[in-house]
Amino acid sequence: MTWNLMFFLNSILLGAGLAMDAFSVSLANGLAQPQMRKRRMSLIAGTFAFFQALMPMLGWVCVHLFVRFLSSFQIFIPWIALALLLYIGIKMIVDALRSDEQGETKSKLTFSALLMQGIATSIDALSVGFTTADYDLISALVSALIIALVTFIICFVGLCIGKKFGTRLAGKASILGGVILILIGLEIFVTGIL
Repeated sequence: MTWNLMFFLNSILLGAGLAMDAFSVSLANGLAQPQMRKRRMSLIAGTFAFFQALMPMLGWVCVHLFVRFLSSFQIFIPWIALALLLYIGIKMIVDALRSDEQGETKSKLTFSALLMQGIATSIDALSVGFTTADYDLISALVSALIIALVTFIICFVGLCIGKKFGTRLAGKASILGGVILILIGLEIFVTGIL
């Protein structure tokens, strides 16, 4: 895997697409705690970023454990990536359209609740390990770090917006994230079969 503009662009777009659920939750967290300090906001955004980086790496490791034993499996990776990203993207769009108002606005966000939010909003990112299966270890780590950085920035912005304006943008963010994931899935599929 060579590091080129597409590598960085895909990593940034994956980060943006995957972070939309966390962005929506960040909006709700910001609304629930309008007096939140920057340190607390950094902890919340950092938690989301950590899980968004961890899950793709776990997926990558799982793929590489199986691919070493089944090298013929690699021809199916573009198909699997397309199917998973289409599923996740469509699910995000459908969920956003179905739920007009399901933001959890609790007055106090505990650390255990934050961990649950981090896991819940990043579980879809596990499948990104399939989409980065052709990366070597360093490339996969760099991609995961880019995803984490993008997620941190998006979530921090989400917290700021939530503190000011509430959760009106939450559904639109999930729709945008779903569209981005679908487009990435199509791009991976097309470049993988050519």
